[in-house]
Amino acid sequence: MSAFIADWLNLLLRWAHLIVGIGWIGTSFYFIALDLALRKRETMPEGVMGTAWEVHGGGFYHVEKYTVAPKQLPDDLIWYKWEAYLTWVTGFGLLMVQYYFKATSYLIDPNVLMMTPGEAIIISVASLVGGWLVYDRLCKSPIGKNTPLLAVLVFALIMVAAYGYTHVFSGRGALIHVGAFIGTIMAVNVFGVIIPNQKKIANALMEGREPDGRLGAMGKQRSVHNNYLTLPVLVMMVSNHYPMLTNHPHSWLLVALIIIIGAMVRHFLNRHEAGDPLQKYVWALPVAAVGLIAAIVMTAPRSLDASGERVPDRVVLDMTHKHCVACHSATPTNELFAEPPNGVQLETLAQLRRWSDQVMAMAVHSDAMPLGNETGMSEEERQVLGTWIAQQK
Repeated sequence: MSAFIADWLNLLLRWAHLIVGIGWIGTSFYFIALDLALRKRETMPEGVMGTAWEVHGGGFYHVEKYTVAPKQLPDDLIWYKWEAYLTWVTGFGLLMVQYYFKATSYLIDPNVLMMTPGEAIIISVASLVGGWLVYDRLCKSPIGKNTPLLAVLVFALIMVAAYGYTHVFSGRGALIHVGAFIGTIMAVNVFGVIIPNQKKIANALMEGREPDGRLGAMGKQRSVHNNYLTLPVLVMMVSNHYPMLTNHPHSWLLVALIIIIGAMVRHFLNRHEAGDPLQKYVWALPVAAVGLIAAIVMTAPRSLDASGERVPDRVVLDMTHKHCVACHSATPTNELFAEPPNGVQLETLAQLRRWSDQVMAMAVHSDAMPLGNETGMSEEERQVLGTWIAQQK
């Protein structure tokens, strides 16, 4: 596949992923907020557990929620499902185009684990399937009835996956797989539990049978899980732009902090939407703040001593021509790129000085570049490059 075709396929999949993902997140956030806004009224139809009055776009809306379902359902019942399905489909397509088709550059890091692209892809797919099976078993076991314990064990499951990924894949590959791991759980929650249970309830009504209220409760549980996991998974999905996250030596701990931060912010917003007294949930923001401070401290760049012997320009030019210009030149020779990535060219001293902050972040403070360290850039070379950049200030 040519770099031109790959770039267009990547762009179209990414665009589609954003469109349907925004739709899924929007409906998820809206229905959780709606659920929390329901109030009991003096007069409500039989079987209604609560109603909400809303205003938007110049119109007023009156929404009712039934304890299980009304006795009759209309033919034009709206199902919110395709946003979730297509988010996963486009996301997996993007994973294939970006990480499976380019496994040696983006997914595999020989310094982490030597393996073939086929082996890496098998591990990837097996881990996504296995993660869902373990999560689903936890939810369906007696543990599923104990919300705090279930939350701790789901968090632990994600941490085990994150730790494993960082010891198998490249930095980018590891964190994008954490996102795919969580995203798969969320999507299959909709496909395998929420929608099927809703269909069973609807079928029971149409057949004149009493619907099983446990089906709705199970779907609600999975929906809440999806709601609390949304903010962390969004960070995972954009993590490949931030080597301070992906290439940190303890990136799995950063994943833990990101999950805590996202869950706490989501909890604060949920309880605010529910109208709870502020003192009952305000604690969530300090917890999120502590997590954020810890993440910032962990990712703070180390300082370089530039007071020693001056690094010759020729040494740095030779180094960058060996490790960088195959991609970062006016006409890249690396088959993955038709243009220099992000427009960054590193063929001259002037270009190196212009992009010095990015080079420092990607190739000195982390080993994100070269991709997959295909050229075998050593730690000593990174130190020399960092010293030269510091000496230019």
